[in-house]
Amino acid sequence: MDVQRSVLDRFDTSGDYLGRLGEAVAAARTAGLPVIYVVVGFRPGHPEVSPRNTSFGAVAGSGRFATGDPGAEIHPDVAPRPEDVVVTKRRVSAFAGSDLDLVLRSGGIEHLVLTGIATSGVVLSTVRQAADLDFRLTVLDDACLNADPEVHRVLTEKVFPRQADVLSVADWTKALAGSGG
Repeated sequence: MDVQRSVLDRFDTSGDYLGRLGEAVAAARTAGLPVIYVVVGFRPGHPEVSPRNTSFGAVAGSGRFATGDPGAEIHPDVAPRPEDVVVTKRRVSAFAGSDLDLVLRSGGIEHLVLTGIATSGVVLSTVRQAADLDFRLTVLDDACLNADPEVHRVLTEKVFPRQADVLSVADWTKALAGSGG
């Protein structure tokens, strides 16, 4: 979720974040699991952004994350394939202002494996909403990034385990390979 050029530019990815994320995507594809990308995006002029919205108010009128903005593109190291679904959201949660719930339910998907930037943003908001919608959840902790490492640690070690299994990419891919998909 939100693995877009402009988002990644704000984070230190020197620890091979994109490599781990690529491993998770490859493992999902090998197991025959659908890969769904979630991006933040707006129409030209940002009509979806209220001036009262502190998260997105700064981008209103800037052209950022609007149709055609190169910074809104998914990073090419983990780019979607034609068979993958790309969902555009209008707020922090992957469900807010998107058709994600419709896509998941139409595909009979009941278990979500979540990754993304930022742990305290899209990942937290999506975990909470997905749990309330009765999805089974796994969060890949080392395929999530946050500007504050301590916030990331608290969320992945203390908050998320109340609603999700929290695993590393390596542990998840190993379990996935052992389960036969």
